[in-house]
Amino acid sequence: MMSVDNLGPAKGFVSFVNDSPTPFHAVAQSVARLESVGFKRLTERDSWAGKLVAGGKYYVTRNQSSIIAFTVPLKVEKEGLGFSIVGCHTDSPRFIIKPVSRREKGGFAEVGVETYGGGIWATWLDRDLGIAGRVTLSGLKSASGSEYSSHLLLHRQPILRMPTIAIHLDRTQNEKLAYNPETQQVPILALASKELNKAFAEENKSNVEVDFADPLAITSHHHPILMHTISQALTESLGETISPTQIHDFELSLFDVQPSTIGGALSEFIFSPRIDNLFSSYAAVSALAASVEKEDWGHDGRVAMIALWDNEEVGSVSAYGAESNFIESVLERVAVALKTEEESATEAYQRTLAKSFLLSTDMGHSLHPSFPEKHEEMHRPLVNSGPAIKTNAKQRYASTAQTTFALRRIAALASVPLQEYEVRNDMACGSTIGPLVSKIGLRTVDIGCPQLSMHSIRETAGTKDMAYLQQLFLTFFGRFGEVDDLNVD
Repeated sequence: MMSVDNLGPAKGFVSFVNDSPTPFHAVAQSVARLESVGFKRLTERDSWAGKLVAGGKYYVTRNQSSIIAFTVPLKVEKEGLGFSIVGCHTDSPRFIIKPVSRREKGGFAEVGVETYGGGIWATWLDRDLGIAGRVTLSGLKSASGSEYSSHLLLHRQPILRMPTIAIHLDRTQNEKLAYNPETQQVPILALASKELNKAFAEENKSNVEVDFADPLAITSHHHPILMHTISQALTESLGETISPTQIHDFELSLFDVQPSTIGGALSEFIFSPRIDNLFSSYAAVSALAASVEKEDWGHDGRVAMIALWDNEEVGSVSAYGAESNFIESVLERVAVALKTEEESATEAYQRTLAKSFLLSTDMGHSLHPSFPEKHEEMHRPLVNSGPAIKTNAKQRYASTAQTTFALRRIAALASVPLQEYEVRNDMACGSTIGPLVSKIGLRTVDIGCPQLSMHSIRETAGTKDMAYLQQLFLTFFGRFGEVDDLNVD
């Protein structure tokens, strides 16, 4: 098996996840990495005819929260293209600020929030919480003549907190820690006392006035302190003064300001938020970027591609989720742009689908030492022992014997160990993007590196597994054509 004797890949992930509290930030970080090695932006609104060239490197985004990036081989063979695709997702369970969030209760100013995904919500209690996401602004001097513009916000100050109740006031807490996320997990922003906030109100009077006549104003929907905090954070990041009245909408999430870190007595663990699934997303971006820096890249005749979708945690049904037409649209446009003269557009696309292969890569469940009975006896993957192949006869995962066989051959070339995971018959099986995307005709195998505490605010993964996953992807991008010779049509 490959030698994993350094923490470089894991440290890279730690830096990435610390700067990616939302899918918007994860995509922005991915774009920066890809552009650093020569990838160029495409837009879906523009024509791609004549823009895709041999040896080209490109990416396209949707909603700023999903991204597809790919490389064009140096030579397109007459028998048609094949795509080697790694698919992941950028979103994680979290709390999102409601459209009307202003709350005051018991002398406290609160912020109304909504749950997103299937989080372990009790783990968000007594954590220091910042806010991050996307904001729509008007009147920005640097917006190049556009009246409205979108900007990312990352405010690392712990301005919010969901406190637990003292054990003296509820002696049953140690029996079962369960708080109602609608009524008992409303984060505190500040004290609501007018006297205590008088200085703030006087200092920022001109900045927090509500213009009820403006249909685009949202200042009345949120506490003035929150609006002022957002405007000040934007002022610092954008380098020009932003007032709350310039903020016309936002999609802001809460996040734990405690940084991700390498942990464990032997530095074998990553302790971090959002491991599911920024772990796989970072590995995909890193491997694709590394692939174009190899001397022999582009010689296998295949398109190397990554697809990172938003909204997997809530069903992938959005216009930029895995069940949208995003991947189909990009595959078809690339196939048609690179088709041979003898092929029709339809034939080129259908042949491309038939020759393509998807590694659907989410995270998996490591054996928990305190709950070994939760795993099927012969399918107990462990952290730092390599990715696990996910199999389910009910098609909750898209793996088949033929697609797992191809994966095993790639893993052997990469010297990466593989594990097996299948859920117990008496337990419900989760799912991921694999079955959704495979419906368009893509051969697919579902895999994932094992982790602990999935969907907690702080999760645990393995440092070696990050190196294993990157090496697997790198070999897949460069050598899948060598193993794709099993005809099962």
